[in-house]
Amino acid sequence: MTRLNLEQLRTFLEVVRLGGVRRAALGLNLTQPAVSARIKALEDTLRVALFDREAGGMALTRSGHLLLRYAEEFEHLSERVAADLMTPDAIERQLRLGVAETVAQSWLPDFVGALHRRFARVEIEIDVEVSVNLRDRLLDRQIDLAILMGPVSEASVANVALPGFELAWYVACGEAAPMGEDSALVGSCPVITYARGTRPNREMRDALNDRVGTDAQMFSSSSLSACFRLVEAGLGVAALPRVLGHTYEARGSLRRFDPGWLPAPLGFTASYLGDPKSHVVETAARLAFETARDHADQQDLSPGPKNFDLI
Repeated sequence: MTRLNLEQLRTFLEVVRLGGVRRAALGLNLTQPAVSARIKALEDTLRVALFDREAGGMALTRSGHLLLRYAEEFEHLSERVAADLMTPDAIERQLRLGVAETVAQSWLPDFVGALHRRFARVEIEIDVEVSVNLRDRLLDRQIDLAILMGPVSEASVANVALPGFELAWYVACGEAAPMGEDSALVGSCPVITYARGTRPNREMRDALNDRVGTDAQMFSSSSLSACFRLVEAGLGVAALPRVLGHTYEARGSLRRFDPGWLPAPLGFTASYLGDPKSHVVETAARLAFETARDHADQQDLSPGPKNFDLI
């Protein structure tokens, strides 16, 4: 037992939770041979087989099931020690963040800066993706914390409501409104919006069907930057986050207009798996809330929750 270590137990837990060596290697940022070596070392230390490798996968043996309970207890105790005894700058681990582009283009740098100040030795990995992909990656344990259009409606997921992003309608400067009426812009040209399959896309289509009719044309993009650029090029109009539109307004390429209605603000959550508990991930979710709240207050742009709470 003197050679038993937490990294071997953590690797064992990842193989069990993710269903195999390949996915565990991705989750731990290791090679597959390194994961296999840790499992083999753990089995050699305990002198038992933990997995039945002839069952068409990595099925736990009876000894493996017994170890699983103890490994989870070790993990829980390790997190308690990290939370209660270790100073933040002594904690070493990797934190995998998945972030929606709207956040990436607004308060993400402030958030990462706050994380690095709190946990100086934590390695931060950032992926920018559409929210539907972030949800899947979170549930597959490929990321630790997802900042996405939420919440994620799964019992295993904890969601922290974040201040959202108010939208505004934009059109290219110099683009003439039909009959001189800005209210006629929506419906007279394509509406550029978020990617197909996302909540903003569905809500926009429903709103256009109700207000303009089924002939309304939409251009969809998974890139928020591309949406702004398409509007700049005069290819359509769009309801996009006001906090990001300021830059385009300041350089005179876009202007706001009012067609008489506006989509609801974009709602975001900081979402993470509640089991296993992680002091670093839970602290990161709180820092995300505080950063988003401070950013909203500074910009005076977004109503939203003022208190940290799980939903």
